[in-house]
Amino acid sequence: MSQPIISLQNISKHYSEDSSAGVNSINLSIQKGDFIAIVGESGSGKSTLLKLIYGLLMPDSGEIEFKGKPLHGPIEKLIPGHDSMKMLNQNFNLNIYARVYENIESMLSNEDLKSKKEKAQSMMNFLRIDHLANKKIIELSGGEQQRVALARAIITEPEVLLLDEPFSQLDALLKTQFRADLKRLNEELGITVILVSHDPVDGLTLSNQMIILKDGILMESGKPDQIYLAPAYIYTGKLLGNAFVLSADEGQKMGLKTKKENLMIYPEWVQLKSSWSSKGYLIKDIFFKGFYEDLLLERDNVQIIAMNPRPGIYAKGQKVQVVVDKYLEY
Repeated sequence: MSQPIISLQNISKHYSEDSSAGVNSINLSIQKGDFIAIVGESGSGKSTLLKLIYGLLMPDSGEIEFKGKPLHGPIEKLIPGHDSMKMLNQNFNLNIYARVYENIESMLSNEDLKSKKEKAQSMMNFLRIDHLANKKIIELSGGEQQRVALARAIITEPEVLLLDEPFSQLDALLKTQFRADLKRLNEELGITVILVSHDPVDGLTLSNQMIILKDGILMESGKPDQIYLAPAYIYTGKLLGNAFVLSADEGQKMGLKTKKENLMIYPEWVQLKSSWSSKGYLIKDIFFKGFYEDLLLERDNVQIIAMNPRPGIYAKGQKVQVVVDKYLEY
């Protein structure tokens, strides 16, 4: 494997006002062209890790390298932030009274005005905001402003783009469109992307490498599908896929055998069959989720969740038989 573009070796950073906040002993290698998703709950250390990688924070211990050379932090650099990286956060830093093309062009020098305009136009075309070129930022929606901010960030051709909760202010439709834009710039422009999100869907749908953080600790990392299907920790399964956990005794009541203390099951691993048998599971509640619904089931004081891909065919109070296709032991 080639030399990583970014390498973190035993990185720790804690804040004096809260010794539990920050990150602890992080080891991480990021290859050029990767799409990395750092996923975790609020307070897990995601944003701290992103700021360390960008050079906005100094680690208390450990070493961060960019292309094999030490990455300078704010103490060592007059203007914090690495020159080959750009960060896009929830504050877009746009000139709201300037026009879209002016905001984008302002990131380029005036040495070649023709090339400057062509490059800005090309970037607006790529992000499908060319029709907004002459509008002032204050006239744009939040999603449109975010696209302009993204254009400003990548027009200087950074090697690494860092994104701190980029979808937090977007509705579902705009979020889907913006995810597609990020995927395209990663694949077509070859920009290494490091994304921080509390929403696991972002990591599962976008990244080729996902990092799970909890309380400042890197719990596990790897390909999204591999982590989802065989998480090393129960925490990961609950974070990524609404998994539920049964004790060994509860599993035994369901006919599931284990030599370990707990079983973890994703709702989609529970298959449903209609039945009026007294041994069936009682449907306690139904949670409609669009093209599917989650059923809360109970039998012998054991509650489980099953995913029903055909909403509307079951009702509360009805009984169903279940077959568990797969479960993991912890």
